[in-house]
Amino acid sequence: MPGADDDAPGGSASATDPGQRREAVDFYFDPICPWAWMTSRWMLEVARVRPVDITWHVMSLAVLNEGNDVPEQYRETLRLGWGPVRSVVAAESLVGPDVVLPLYTAFGERIHLQGRLPDQSVIVEAVEAAGVPSQVAEAATDSMWDDAVRASHHRGMNPVGDQVGTPVIHVEGTAFFGPVVSPAPKGEAAGRLFDGVMACARTPGFFELKRSRDVDPIFD
Repeated sequence: MPGADDDAPGGSASATDPGQRREAVDFYFDPICPWAWMTSRWMLEVARVRPVDITWHVMSLAVLNEGNDVPEQYRETLRLGWGPVRSVVAAESLVGPDVVLPLYTAFGERIHLQGRLPDQSVIVEAVEAAGVPSQVAEAATDSMWDDAVRASHHRGMNPVGDQVGTPVIHVEGTAFFGPVVSPAPKGEAAGRLFDGVMACARTPGFFELKRSRDVDPIFD
């Protein structure tokens, strides 16, 4: 049964209000990041209750951490992380931008909800689930796509700086890291959080609002 938060209160713009200005949001993610996954699910809820148009792009934690001293276990995770981001940029190139979200969702369901490593078997499954050509799975091991990954990464990360990770969103000419949230808000609660993000984006000179995380990603 719908809860009280499922309906937009008076004065709030819903996703279906005629004549409402639509906000363009660019969302940058690495498929291996659980926090980006959480924020992406929040953003999909936002799209149900606010007039937004989301464009999905990859960034790369492997690129972000090049030259950094990271633990060996995480280094292996970053190595495996090249596969999904190569596959996403290949899918976008071969099929078009509309395939990015379904492919990301297929990756996220396997990596985060099923707790699997982003190895080639997961990539093949995700590509099949998203209904994209098999060449997309083959791209996971092909370094020819690395320039495209780096280009997408830098489009997303250069405006926000190198002291953050993923997720990153661009809205109204402003780039933000986050919001990092767990669990992902649903319904009107998701919309209210987006309203707050927009208020920050519209405030000249706003840079940071942060507290330490005290929960792990809660997938539901």
